[in-house]
Amino acid sequence: MLAELSIQVMKPQVWVGLALTALFAYAIYRFGRLLIGALSPHIPRRLLAPLRWVWWLVVVTGWLAVATFVAYLPSVPVLFDLGRDISSGFRHSAGQLVVVVAMALIAWNLISTFAARIVAEQEFNRRSVRVQTLKGVVESTLRVVVVIISLIAALQAIGLNATSLLAGVSVLGLAVGFGAQSLIKDVFNGFFILLEDQYGVGDVITINTGQLSGGVERLNLRVTALRALDGTMHIVPNGQIQTVSVSSKDWSRVVAAVDVTYNANVDEALKVLQAVSTELYESPDWRHFFLEEPEMQGVVQLAPDGVTLRALYKVQPKSQWALGREFNRRIKIAMDEAGIEIPFPQRSLNFSGSPIEIRLTRDGTPTPPPAQDTSTQNRQNPPVEPSLSRDPEEREI
Repeated sequence: MLAELSIQVMKPQVWVGLALTALFAYAIYRFGRLLIGALSPHIPRRLLAPLRWVWWLVVVTGWLAVATFVAYLPSVPVLFDLGRDISSGFRHSAGQLVVVVAMALIAWNLISTFAARIVAEQEFNRRSVRVQTLKGVVESTLRVVVVIISLIAALQAIGLNATSLLAGVSVLGLAVGFGAQSLIKDVFNGFFILLEDQYGVGDVITINTGQLSGGVERLNLRVTALRALDGTMHIVPNGQIQTVSVSSKDWSRVVAAVDVTYNANVDEALKVLQAVSTELYESPDWRHFFLEEPEMQGVVQLAPDGVTLRALYKVQPKSQWALGREFNRRIKIAMDEAGIEIPFPQRSLNFSGSPIEIRLTRDGTPTPPPAQDTSTQNRQNPPVEPSLSRDPEEREI
């Protein structure tokens, strides 16, 4: 036996055969474990462990027998004869079909395993968006390839001529293609969305000029899945996307605007806006979001209700909403401390059908409105931890 073994191990085809039989044995073992797992609710718990061990023993014994036959060791009669019977059995349709299914399951699980190992960076940037998007697309594409190849191999195993069948399917596919032009358009649009990195998983987008908005949770060649702020999931075929507005690509901008009344000192109000912008820029909690120093634009509009002052902040993508909310909090406190009034809406009231005549007279020196108590407000330390979540886009909720 040892002499035969020493001769056989020198042959490369023996090693190739042993490797292939080991791969098939592992595929069949995983297939059996999957079946045991599916039947576990109907099997007593105390029998599950012995059943797994029995299945392992059967697979190992079968592989040793087939390996003995592949290495051609007739001096081991029991294993050699068993391996010959197993090999002849797997040459038939049923055996080949089992191998095809087992190999397909292994490929399916390997795709899931490797996809789970691809982890994008925690920091939001274009690279992490690209990785997260392509991960899902490649995973789904490989699964389709595995299914197609497995179906062809299974048809061959049961004796059908896959070549002639594929020729018939191609003719049928040509006929179906004329009726599935929208599907083809979806796939082409999805391909160019991925190729040009127009947007990806994690981006916040608005589709078709405000019809739908949300964060991209899933993107493949056919559809884009958006999650709105209220939790609604929008599934949009890629072929129906005409225009896309991306709120989180490369960099974002905070439009820091505040209105003051016409009675306010505009120069003082601009100094307050400048102080709040500088304070926010130098804050250790917010400094890392800024890409540039704040840009003061000054007075940008003389509106009917007040004077609009504005500054611009160039910031990291997806941080503009949190920074905007923090700016609103700080500018309100700063304006209160400076005694500068922020205008509020006026409302007209009509009583019955006849007009009411109101006369305004000045009696002495007008009493100024009481100043607001700002001693309990702290601009730099918010009373609650600010959230970094986004704000809804226009008409999103």
